Amino acid sequence: MTKDILPTVRTKLRRLPKRGAYDRELIYQILDEAFICHVGFVVDGQPYVIPTGYGRVGETLYLHGSAASRMLRNLAKGIDVCVTVILTDGLVLARSAFHHSMNYRSVVVLGQATVVEDKQEKLIALEALTNHIIPQRWAEVRAPNEQELKATLVLALSLVEVSAKVRTGPPVDDEEDYQLPVWAGVIPLRLAASPPVSDPRLRQEIEPPAHARNYAR
Repeated sequence: MTKDILPTVRTKLRRLPKRGAYDRELIYQILDEAFICHVGFVVDGQPYVIPTGYGRVGETLYLHGSAASRMLRNLAKGIDVCVTVILTDGLVLARSAFHHSMNYRSVVVLGQATVVEDKQEKLIALEALTNHIIPQRWAEVRAPNEQELKATLVLALSLVEVSAKVRTGPPVDDEEDYQLPVWAGVIPLRLAASPPVSDPRLRQEIEPPAHARNYAR
């Protein structure tokens, strides 16, 4: 496996190419840190972009949902799909309105999804989807039963045509603006968890596990 994913005509960045990244590990890190992806597709000339959860196993991204889901049923036909994720790391405040920006890490995946028919792969995918939210959670909870598996559609999307785009660092102003009496810099952003709130119907003797008490992304 090569360190970089080779860019294609569709994934090669044209504008601000210096922000483009094709490093496999960087792409995987972004995918593993983000929670939600946005799935773009077209049906009968109508474009849709649907937010949903996902999981990754190696070079495959998994999507799942109800077997009745319009999005999944259409993707299962092999139509083109565009999946995106983004992490916002900071607000970049420049001296001019024009140069305000954000520091971010994003990934775009292009391709066609396929239905996961094999039961073992389906369980592996659902485990990845569960542990993507809370690591090791799958081992603590009840696994899906046959009825639940039947009601769940899982799709696989190969991470072949994929790229990342990243911005870091301070604002970049026009040279003459650096003397303006205006504060400029970066406001860092991060995701922070509050203490867990137990289900009102939880048995009183059950305490929140460590991964709930000390959650960090």
